[in-house]
Amino acid sequence: MRCEEKFHEIYDRDADGISFSPYRICPIGAHSDHNLGEITGFAIDKGIHIAYRPKQNGVIEMSSLQFPKRAQWHIREIGEKTGDWADYLRGATWALEKEHSLFVGICGVIDGSLPIGGLSSSAAVILAYLDALCKVNQISLTAQELIDIAFDAEKNYVGVNVGTLDQSCEVLSRKDHLLYLDCKDNHYELIPAPENMKPYKIAVFFSGLEHSLAGSKYNMRVDELRAGVYALQAFAGMDYGKFHEANARDVSFEVYEEYKEKLPLPWRRRCEHWYTEFKRVEAGAEAWRRGDIEEYGRLSFESGWSSIHNWESGAPEQIRLYEIMRETDGIYGGRFSGAGFKGCCMALIDPNKAETIAGEVERKYLAAFPEMKGKYSFHLCESADGVKL
Repeated sequence: MRCEEKFHEIYDRDADGISFSPYRICPIGAHSDHNLGEITGFAIDKGIHIAYRPKQNGVIEMSSLQFPKRAQWHIREIGEKTGDWADYLRGATWALEKEHSLFVGICGVIDGSLPIGGLSSSAAVILAYLDALCKVNQISLTAQELIDIAFDAEKNYVGVNVGTLDQSCEVLSRKDHLLYLDCKDNHYELIPAPENMKPYKIAVFFSGLEHSLAGSKYNMRVDELRAGVYALQAFAGMDYGKFHEANARDVSFEVYEEYKEKLPLPWRRRCEHWYTEFKRVEAGAEAWRRGDIEEYGRLSFESGWSSIHNWESGAPEQIRLYEIMRETDGIYGGRFSGAGFKGCCMALIDPNKAETIAGEVERKYLAAFPEMKGKYSFHLCESADGVKL
C-alpha cells in the first residue's frame, strides 16, 4: 500500500495501523440532505487509507500523497482554519475534542485510491482520520456519534453547508444493500438487492476536473434553496425563525405548489429540485425493493437532469459525460456524483457490458474534450461495507 511505503520513507519505521473509509455514491437524493430530505446511496470498494503511528506528545503530523506540504498542530492548540487540505483534519480534531479528552497525537500518511471530486473524499478523509485518532486515544464511538462528529467538523469548522448524506453512506452502508436514509431523524433501512435483480456494478467516470466544495457554488445553492423555503413560510403565514433554521422538510409540497410562482426563478428552481428529488428517493427505494434496477436507474438519470436544470450545477465536461451515459447501452442510470461542480459522474451498469461501456464513453468524451486525454479515467467498482467500528 502506497501510504505505508511513504510512511516508512518519511519516518524510517513501519506504521502501527491502517485506517480506511470508503468513498460513497448517491444515485438518487442529491442536494437534499442539508434540508433534512431523504437519500439513497452506497459505499464503494475504493476510498481513503491512512497509515499512522501514535505520538505521545500530542502532536498531529499529517502528510497526503495527493497534496503538498505536511500539516502539523497540537491536539489542544488546533487554531483557525488555514484554507488548505488539512482543514478537514483540524476540524475533525476540533469536533472530537469537544466530546472526548484527547491525550495522544498521531503521525500519518493519507492516500486516496481514486481521483478527487464527487465521491465525498472530504468526508472519507475525516472518517478515516477519526478512526485513527480514536484508536490511539482509546475512544470508542457508535456509528451515529462518528457520523455526527464528522458532520460537525465539515459544517461548523470547515464551513461547508453539508448534510449527513456523505458520512452516513460511508459509515452505515453494507455491501449489496441500498442505504435508504431519512436525514430528518436519521432513521435508515438497508434494502438488500433481491435475487431477481439483474447484476450490476458501479462505474465512475472521472472528468479530469478536480474540485473543492468550499470554493464552489455549493454553499450558494443551499442558501438559495433556504431562501425559497423562508419565503414560502412567509407567503403561507407559517411561523418561522432564523434564516439558517429554515428547512424544506418543514414546508409541505402542497404549500410549495400553491406559492411557487411567487418565488424568484432561481429560488423556485432550487425548491423544484428538492421537492421532486424527495419523491424520486421514495420511488427509487420501492423500485430497488422490487428488484427493478431499470426503474431505479431511470430515476437516477432523472435526478441528474434536475441537477442540471433545476439545481443548475455541472461543468460542461460533466454535463457531456451525463449525456453520453444516457445514450450508452448497458448503463441502467446515473448522474453527477457529489455536488456537481466538476469531479465525476457515476452509473449503475450491466457488468457484462463494462468493457464496451468504458470504451464508448471514453471515445465520445475525449472527442468532445481532447484536452482531457491523460486526465479522464474510468473505474469499475462494487458496493461495499461502511467504516468498520
